Amino acid sequence: MVHATAVERLAIAVASTLLALALGAVVVAASGYDAVEFVSSLAYGAFGSKSNVAFTLRQSTMLIIAGVAVAVAFRAGVFNIGVQGQFVVGGFATSVTILFLAPYLPTGTVGGVLLIVFGTIAAILAGGAYAALPGLMKAYADANEVITTIMLNFIASGVVFYLVDSQLRPSGAAAPNTEQFPDYVELPSLVFDSSSFSVVGLGVALATVIVVAVVMSRTRFGYDLVTSGYQESAAAYSGVDPKRTVVTTMTFSGMVAGLTGAMFAIMILGYYSDPATFPRFGFDAIAVSLLAANNPLGVVPAGILFGGLDAGGQYIGFTLDVPSELVDGVVGLVVLFVATPELFRMAGRRTGLGGDRK
Repeated sequence: MVHATAVERLAIAVASTLLALALGAVVVAASGYDAVEFVSSLAYGAFGSKSNVAFTLRQSTMLIIAGVAVAVAFRAGVFNIGVQGQFVVGGFATSVTILFLAPYLPTGTVGGVLLIVFGTIAAILAGGAYAALPGLMKAYADANEVITTIMLNFIASGVVFYLVDSQLRPSGAAAPNTEQFPDYVELPSLVFDSSSFSVVGLGVALATVIVVAVVMSRTRFGYDLVTSGYQESAAAYSGVDPKRTVVTTMTFSGMVAGLTGAMFAIMILGYYSDPATFPRFGFDAIAVSLLAANNPLGVVPAGILFGGLDAGGQYIGFTLDVPSELVDGVVGLVVLFVATPELFRMAGRRTGLGGDRK
């Protein structure tokens, strides 16, 4: 596994997925349900129609960006478990910016593009600032970032809900939602005729992957982050400030997480609502990043896999009388089987158990 080529690793991942589905089918059959119908519905829900593919790519888009946010921190040796909170804060900043600036900017395509750009910038800044808080606490107060980021997830959801419900909800509205964004604030529906997915959003996700991969592997900034994660003492000896690196890492990770919130607010919602009702992209992104070995480029196939499993699982929930726990169990088997070979590969590389290349 240590010396497996990209093609061999892909083949192993495909074989692992098929094996997990076969085992899952046995579990489904043993539970008294139609295993063939279950597996076929899972596949159809992910890729069986144009609308299903659009939903899969929508989920994948969000998981790719959020997964990159997690990978940035994990690769630098900092555990950012607060991507969900940074995602919530970023989307809120986007919504407030768009709703505030809309009356002052022209309508139509030009105004829509400007509002999307300003809203996205606001999300990136807000996500970075919110992630900097646990970074500062870890660097200068020795606070455990796992605990602080988890707590800040709940703080973000609670505060944003209060602001949306008490300050931004239109009079007479029953649900805690903001006003709808103007009709011209939307990403174009290219290829797929979907109101909640645009290939432009997927393009933003892929561009984010490329930018982060280049920064992490081709710049001094990225080199300092990665070196600090693998060998902090060596990084400090070479002149890297470990405290500043922690804060910078968290801020960079939060900026990407904030971008996730912007895409969610603009591409999917078109307004903002109670964060408690949002998908758990920030938490699922942890598994996506780990499956990708915290490699930004590896996040793309991992995000598509998770997006397909999410779409297929939701389709089964709508069409089959199968307990959601059983669906989650089969999806979990797929994730476990695909991740285990990569886990052995990472362990072999770090411990030298793979031996020398012959």
